[in-house]
Amino acid sequence: MSRSVAFLLFLVLVVGGGLAIGYITLPGEWYAGLAKPPFNPPNWLFAPVWTVLYVLIAIAGWRVWDRGLARPQQLWWAQLVLNFLWSPAFFGFQGMATALAVIILLLVAIVAFIKASWNAERTAAALFLPYLLWVAFATLLNASLLYLNGSA
Repeated sequence: MSRSVAFLLFLVLVVGGGLAIGYITLPGEWYAGLAKPPFNPPNWLFAPVWTVLYVLIAIAGWRVWDRGLARPQQLWWAQLVLNFLWSPAFFGFQGMATALAVIILLLVAIVAFIKASWNAERTAAALFLPYLLWVAFATLLNASLLYLNGSA
């Protein structure tokens, strides 16, 4: 497979998959009715932030795939699965505690990916830094929503 075709496939998988899952699990009345912490961003911010992050995630995944880096590839796939599980857990099943467990595992997978790829593919690792920051913030937000709303 050519590098450019592989790159496009990574983009379609990650950006397309992420946006599709986001569309299928749109925050509804349940989320609108939750008590929110004062640092909760406006709803319109999430789609553009995630779109940019999904592009970065796709590029990082393609870079470690292109270099044939086995451990970073495994961690990349693990974080993608966890990423794609969070919205259905939180919005679809309204399981804030389950979603918190998923996002903590996602945070661990992101850190592990950065560590595993730092020496061999520093660009891929660096592309995950904004993702790490956003998911750390999202973890705090998920935990705060759980705290403020109990098991709602």
